Amino acid sequence: MKRRTFLAGTAATALTTPAIAQTSKKLTFLSWNIVDQADLFKTWFAEFGKLHPGVEIEWLDKKGPDLPPFYQTQLAAGTPPDVVDLQGGIGVEYAAQGALLDLTPYLAKQPDVKARFNADYLGNWVWEGKNWLVPFYVAKSLLFYNKSLFKKAGIEAPATSFDELLTQAEKIGAGGGDQTGFLTLNFDWLYWALFRMNDVELLTPDLKQPAFDTPKMIETIERLAKGTAGTAINKISWTGRWVEPLGAFASGQVGMLNAHSSAYFFLKGQGAWINPDTLGVAELPGNWSVPTLHGYGISKGTKDPDLAWAFVEFCTAKKQAQEMADNRRILTGYTEVDDTLMDRIKGQEPLAYAVLKTQLEHTDKLCGNWPLPSDSRVKDAFYPELQNALLGRKDAKTAMKEASRKVARELRRA
Repeated sequence: MKRRTFLAGTAATALTTPAIAQTSKKLTFLSWNIVDQADLFKTWFAEFGKLHPGVEIEWLDKKGPDLPPFYQTQLAAGTPPDVVDLQGGIGVEYAAQGALLDLTPYLAKQPDVKARFNADYLGNWVWEGKNWLVPFYVAKSLLFYNKSLFKKAGIEAPATSFDELLTQAEKIGAGGGDQTGFLTLNFDWLYWALFRMNDVELLTPDLKQPAFDTPKMIETIERLAKGTAGTAINKISWTGRWVEPLGAFASGQVGMLNAHSSAYFFLKGQGAWINPDTLGVAELPGNWSVPTLHGYGISKGTKDPDLAWAFVEFCTAKKQAQEMADNRRILTGYTEVDDTLMDRIKGQEPLAYAVLKTQLEHTDKLCGNWPLPSDSRVKDAFYPELQNALLGRKDAKTAMKEASRKVARELRRA
């Protein structure tokens, strides 16, 4: 465990400042793999201490795979961190377990705080009509494309329909050598826009029953499987996670990539060919995208919920959010802050600007973000059967029938 303690009121706060017996209050903040912002957090904690003298802040940072089991252990022990940084649908899962504090009353008392945020991003953590988290930093999926391979294949512009997307992928994949046409990330439902653009719904509107075992779903899977068996769709789409698919696209041999905006900075570091003349960005057909968001939540077991909320309100205030945005060149969900960041980078890095611009547009077309108390279990029930069909291990009808049975079981358990 990476543990860093900050005494928020001292003049010389250090990464390993020892606890002081006279400290009257303590808050613990658990973050998700963001240790690179240690210097910024150190400043924040000192500034927060000036507003709340005598408050000690203990900072815990865990890598992505390690945070959920660590948090679960702390919950079981009755010692949860006061404030926790959670990603994606896991926030609703913890809310359903009774682990998180309902933030709705605080947002109602401070409507100016609620008004900071893009309503579509904020709405990702609404469950049973209540707000459980507020945005820390945000991203959603988009289409990256290799302009050189587009030109080679005679393609003038990104696809505006699923049919056109597959046609373009086939043309690029027919280019010979190791070329393939299309690649997608598959974790956290990031591929779901491919189905949503075909009017396939995972669940019924009340989120109580599977709704995907339909002729249109079978047709969509069969077309994707056919492309995967050939060169239109790179097989890593359904087997890789992060490094493998991004490395494949960075090699310059894949025409299109469906990924979230944070992939850009990885790609830029890996692909020597990447520049504004060779890398294009666009929305997927229908402007559908899947969000992958980080939010601040407060553990229901906190001993001082008002102080924990004061910390969350402080961290998401304009000054702090702008520092985070500028440090990481990342969007925060705070509308005014994100607009300021965009104005700053527009002339400095046009390609990064183009990537981030997609993150502020069409946020009303987010998908794959159902508020499910059993989100991770539904994923685990659904994806292996989808993978079987896409890789030709099972026919689509059989796979979807089994996936529907498994998903229905998890929904009943919830």
